[in-house]
Amino acid sequence: MNRTGIVRDQRFLEHRPGEGHPESPRRLEVLYDMLDEPEMEGRFRAVPVRDAETEELCQIHSPEYVRMVQGTQGRSYVALDPDTATSPGSYQAALLAAGGLCEAISMVLSGDLDNAFALVRPPGHHAEYARAMGFCLFNNIAIGARYAQQSHDIERVLVVDWDLHHGNGTQHAFEEDPSVLYFSTHQYPYYPGSGAVQQVGRGKGEGYTVNVPLSPGHGDKEYLAIFEKILKPIALEFKPGLVLVSAGFDIYENDPLGGMRVSPGGFGALTRCLMEMADACCGGRLVITLEGGYHLQGLRDSVRAVLNVLTGSSDSHMTQGEDVGMAGKTIEQTIQFHRQYWSSLRA
Repeated sequence: MNRTGIVRDQRFLEHRPGEGHPESPRRLEVLYDMLDEPEMEGRFRAVPVRDAETEELCQIHSPEYVRMVQGTQGRSYVALDPDTATSPGSYQAALLAAGGLCEAISMVLSGDLDNAFALVRPPGHHAEYARAMGFCLFNNIAIGARYAQQSHDIERVLVVDWDLHHGNGTQHAFEEDPSVLYFSTHQYPYYPGSGAVQQVGRGKGEGYTVNVPLSPGHGDKEYLAIFEKILKPIALEFKPGLVLVSAGFDIYENDPLGGMRVSPGGFGALTRCLMEMADACCGGRLVITLEGGYHLQGLRDSVRAVLNVLTGSSDSHMTQGEDVGMAGKTIEQTIQFHRQYWSSLRA
């Protein structure tokens, strides 16, 4: 069994963005209940949760923005954008989400864990330098990537984002930086409107942003084909020292906010694919953090499938044949845009 860490804390439930909001505390409640089932109990190592330090937050966000979010602490309700609001405990939860992910990264990089999954909220990948967006306060994954580089001397970090929505905040944080490769699959055109295939990064970071925009209806075989035919060769050529994943489960087949068709088994297969890449590049060092996912039973079943693969209790192999389903044209278009940057795509 792999040593798999879990970031978990009841204080994440104190972020309450409003009655009827899809990003509700119930998302973590169903996951924490699942972790306490007899078949899951005792299989994971608890990652100590800590507040992110101001210096860590300010690697990605402006000091003024961090102070603004801090100013919501204890206030009953503050709307930061049309989709994003805070409650009295939101700032604390956001600090712990970013800090808990950093702690998981530290434990994986130090060899205390083989891999980890941060089951945290609020999510993060939409949060910009000076703006809350799309249910997100602090950009957890971006903060974690910078933390790995600055506190653990990791040269190159791969960030894989399979959320339904494009991670605009993560892309913008690193689009001029060749040391962080950002790879995103997302429904397009859809919120937040970014993530076209032509967006490949800027300046020294040109070629290190890889967007795979998808129409609704893509399922297990399409996602696996995209990972195998685009992500895998680029990742092996990039040779990251750490693989981070923004795991949005809103691509689940019945998610109320999405139009994709990924099954719990499909999430397991994608995780297996990422573990193989991490094994080949960086000694298996893989850390996942929760982003979206709003069908509670689907979220529970899909996260369970991912955890079973992370621990090694399930292989969840799904062989990739020649049938790429709906994804063929998108795969070819993406390869055409990126073959000038990656020799592995020219074969």
